[in-house]
Amino acid sequence: MGPVLAGVLQLLALTAALALAHRPLGDHMARVYSSDRHWRVEKWIYKAIGADPGAQMRWPAYLRGVLAFSAAGVLFLYLLQRLQGVLPGSLGFSAIDPDQAFNTAASFVSNTNWQSYYGEQAMGHVVQTAGLAVQNFVSAAVGMAVAVALVRGFARSRSGELGNFWADMVRGVTRILLPIAAVAAIVLVGCGVIQNFSGIHEVGQFMGGAQQWNGGAVASQEAIKELGTNGGGYFNANSAHPFENPSPFSNLFEIFLILVIPFSLTRTFGRMVGSPRQGYAILGTMATIWLGFTALMMWTEFAHPGPAFDLAGGAMEGKEVRLGVSASSIWAVATTLTSTGAVNSSHSSFTGFGGGIQLLGMQLGEIAPGGVGSGLYGMLIMAVIAVFVAGLMVGRTPEYLGKRIGTREIKLAACYILVTPALVLVLTAAAMALPMPVHSMTNSGAHGFSEILYAYSSGANNNGSAFAGLSADTQWFNTTIGLAMLLGRFLPMVFVLALAGSLAGQRPIPATAGTLRTEKPLFTGLLVGTILIITGLTYFPALALGPLAEGLAA
Repeated sequence: MGPVLAGVLQLLALTAALALAHRPLGDHMARVYSSDRHWRVEKWIYKAIGADPGAQMRWPAYLRGVLAFSAAGVLFLYLLQRLQGVLPGSLGFSAIDPDQAFNTAASFVSNTNWQSYYGEQAMGHVVQTAGLAVQNFVSAAVGMAVAVALVRGFARSRSGELGNFWADMVRGVTRILLPIAAVAAIVLVGCGVIQNFSGIHEVGQFMGGAQQWNGGAVASQEAIKELGTNGGGYFNANSAHPFENPSPFSNLFEIFLILVIPFSLTRTFGRMVGSPRQGYAILGTMATIWLGFTALMMWTEFAHPGPAFDLAGGAMEGKEVRLGVSASSIWAVATTLTSTGAVNSSHSSFTGFGGGIQLLGMQLGEIAPGGVGSGLYGMLIMAVIAVFVAGLMVGRTPEYLGKRIGTREIKLAACYILVTPALVLVLTAAAMALPMPVHSMTNSGAHGFSEILYAYSSGANNNGSAFAGLSADTQWFNTTIGLAMLLGRFLPMVFVLALAGSLAGQRPIPATAGTLRTEKPLFTGLLVGTILIITGLTYFPALALGPLAEGLAA
């Protein structure tokens, strides 16, 4: 079987698995967020934190809950790292430096999981499990809660109430993430992923000498890092490491975990607004972009511009032999079109155009299908923009799901789409202009620029993956990327929740003969075009200086 055919078959198997899970998982999540019942363990949690799960919140109260919970998470995780040297199970590792502790705390609370450290050489078992793994669950649940609040904004009328943040967040963990992650961890252990709390072992090498390896609760963290579109990992090699991803089957299963909740949330959206066809329109948009990017990535990585590529069967530099070009290409697109950041190959070693595809995937806003929760609310913001553009074309006041898109709504949507590009481009320009950050670049020219552009695109879009060659463990990058991660996560949430509150307070508008049918393929095409045009106009000059210039030069 040729490698191209193998890649196509893997993609077909993955698509079939996602299609099978779409309806039952999407319906389950809709029931979870629509239920009035509380499990006993959930009541204990509400009592412990002093929350009233039955109280309905307007958008300012919902936002205060999001920010207060996340700020407490940053503080707790920062202190846990700073105290690591005196904690049990630290494996002899010392406390994390202040700037790196801040960067890591901001990273995991913002669902980014950017790591400027070597996991197996810096973090002990307590920090990994009580700190990082816990944030993998709750940060994903926060994103899902904000997405559900926006969906309620479309579904409700004349109330301004968006539900209860504490109930939404706790249910997301107890009823969705924990059960699926538990099953996924068992599957991964069966695939050969390690799960233990062993210490450091010295292992002999084939060519002589020895190397030190430590164990860890890897399978359980691997499951939630992919399922919650978190990223990160126990080991610096991430999901290219055989302890995290030992086989082609485990590789495909982990890609499935990355994509299954973001794609299934479109079904949840359709059910909660009372029109599954609206959910299919959003799903069609996400799937079109995902499949298109995957096809482009496989094409550019299988291209053979020279004898070395011909002999290897494609661009094998930086890729695991046991996985190959196709599996690495499918993973690279999945991880950069979501806010996952886990990698099974070196993104910096992809071809120039391949690196550009990864960058563009993040710069779209990671909405195809995007992160857990963040992908859905990002795509709905783009739908609002697309409806507004369509309204300008035909001279009608734009409407979406029976809600009028007026001046306030379009201003909030515009602020949402401007925040992240501003962070990326301003910080990239500052890093290139100042002497100290530039000294962290291993490569010069277009590829060196791409390294810095990738780092800030990854941080501000809450992705977490990186190009090799950039020494990011410096005070400048730890601090600025940490700020980019926090601002890129929580500033957009402000505009999302404000928009949800505005929509929930409106009176529904009855559909007429002139109403744009947003459940039709025509709207899906309009939405895809809107996304590509907005992103192209925003990032094309920067992409032309980096990956496009590198690709054309090759």
